[in-house]
Amino acid sequence: MSTPVTPAPAQPAPAAQTAPGATRPRVGWKTPIVYGLAALVTLLLFVPGTPAGEQTTFQFGSGTEFFTIPDVPVPALITIVLLTVIMAAAAVWAVLLVRQRRHAPAWLHVVVGVAFVLAFLTYAGAGRTSVIPMVSLLAGALALSVPLVFGAMSGVICERSGIINIAIEGQLLFGAFAAAVVASAVGTGYAGLVAAPIAGGIVGAMLAWFAVSYRVNQIIVGVVLNTLIIGLTGFLFATVLADNKEMWNTRMPLPRLPIPLLSEIPVVGPVLFNQTILVYLMYALIFGLQFMLFRSRWGLRTRAVGEHPKAADTVGIKVNVRRVWNTILGGAIAGLGGAFFTVGSGLAFGREMSAGQGYIALAAMILGKWNPYGAVAAALLFGFSKNLGNVLSTIGSGVPSEILLMLPYVITIFAVAGFVGRVRPPAAEGVPYTKS
Repeated sequence: MSTPVTPAPAQPAPAAQTAPGATRPRVGWKTPIVYGLAALVTLLLFVPGTPAGEQTTFQFGSGTEFFTIPDVPVPALITIVLLTVIMAAAAVWAVLLVRQRRHAPAWLHVVVGVAFVLAFLTYAGAGRTSVIPMVSLLAGALALSVPLVFGAMSGVICERSGIINIAIEGQLLFGAFAAAVVASAVGTGYAGLVAAPIAGGIVGAMLAWFAVSYRVNQIIVGVVLNTLIIGLTGFLFATVLADNKEMWNTRMPLPRLPIPLLSEIPVVGPVLFNQTILVYLMYALIFGLQFMLFRSRWGLRTRAVGEHPKAADTVGIKVNVRRVWNTILGGAIAGLGGAFFTVGSGLAFGREMSAGQGYIALAAMILGKWNPYGAVAAALLFGFSKNLGNVLSTIGSGVPSEILLMLPYVITIFAVAGFVGRVRPPAAEGVPYTKS
């Protein structure tokens, strides 16, 4: 009689040998390089150009706060040296993080950026009799960012749906035109806020019509629409508006609406809470769009249409219908942002007054990686860098005016090179969808 053979217990398979660091994220050297360049520029340009013993005075009050913050004079050369040390230390830390295959935290980007800006302001204001008005600097930066934020939010909605919205420039300009004309005719700036999104929505509808119904190249359609709106508004400005300026093109500014208590907080209050209704609508749009895009059924379907329209169609989502309505919505948002140029700023309409802001808003959207919060941060960066040049010109800084004009674009290049890295648009962006 044979003895039954008991099978040996199965031995666990040896664990796969993983190369050290194979599963860790790939981290590039862009961030420490940019940190190091910021420290190097400060060391080579700002330190030698700042006379010893000079002071720079920062002003943090506007006269409307709970209490007045006195002006703060600082020793210019010592302050710049300390800020240079902070940036150099951040660069060293970033190198150590890269060697550990770890990304630099977001707050470190903020620290380096603030240190560099403060070093530049200290250098520009050293020995000047004028103070650096920080409240005016920040409030002006926010104001200049308003049309960029609205335009960037428009781009986020459209391109998340798969439609490339190059027509933001035309939507801003047509919104500014409609706001000025309707506000002048009715006699109140609030009427312009109603007309502006309608005008922008019309441009968005034209973009959707050609892009979805006729499957025309979306970039070409956007450029053509921009040219069309520039020509149309220029013609009407030179004829109808010029013939009866009092009726169709008078200044109808929106009143400021300070929020009780909040507007009296030092520094923050005058900047954020003493604004027009258009700025408050911008606040609501930012948080609302971020929530809707990533926490709602509408946002899920919008992102599905922009990433994989075939899969979205399979589960019953009407791809082209959603693209059309989202493009019209995006155009309306950009048109509302265009109202800032006229009723939002208290100005009459002028020929081509959007001045390329739509293209900068498009760049802000890309810089923000098609995310509302990121796009807002990029738009604020553009607005701050532009207003920085204005403030320095006002105080009589020795920095050449050409450098000040280049400032927004130079800062943007450094931001893209160091803080953003590679960006990926929605997979189906610009690709027409035909149901098979």
